[in-house]
Amino acid sequence: MTDARKAIDRHVETITARDLKGYAATLHDDVVLVLPTGTTLAGKEAVVGFHQEFFADPDWTQDLAERTMTVGEHTARALFEADYRDVDAAGEPVRKRYLVGLVFTRVGEEWLLLHDQCTPV
Repeated sequence: MTDARKAIDRHVETITARDLKGYAATLHDDVVLVLPTGTTLAGKEAVVGFHQEFFADPDWTQDLAERTMTVGEHTARALFEADYRDVDAAGEPVRKRYLVGLVFTRVGEEWLLLHDQCTPV
């Protein structure tokens, strides 16, 4: 398993575990997050702030199935299909499917998330 693959796996695991500190450690300072609504968050502080609220919600679950992964010398890309489940404010179940595209870049010996985009399917 490549170091890039390990970094991507670790990133996904931190989301499932709602591990904000571990999640933040996987992010590049210039990370960009594009939400399914098209809202864009730029920079580590903004992305961590969003996930602080997201991780605090105990109701959601998300299963990710890997579709593709490509690892180069300095860049790695992974595409996942997400099955997201939650409840709305009225307590009604919500289920959504997304494609999640992740782009990591190598910084020294570390692989850090530079771009995360969620697209509804």
